[in-house]
Amino acid sequence: MKLTQSKANTQGKIISVSGDDHFMNRITSIGITEGTPFQTVRNDRKMPVLIYLRETLISLNRADAERIEVEAV
Repeated sequence: MKLTQSKANTQGKIISVSGDDHFMNRITSIGITEGTPFQTVRNDRKMPVLIYLRETLISLNRADAERIEVEAV
């Protein structure tokens, strides 16, 4: 499923990240890589997606979150 489809308090792992080189450099530099465990903190419609990943709270805009495939654990 896409990261935008995950519910609050969902724990899972990043399955894949897709996008152009600029997006991939930006997203991997903040620690979002394949296989990384995460927890969705907040996912309200028309608001950024908040995830807890690598001991950091990260806010992603919805367009970026659409490019990230996740799997609930």
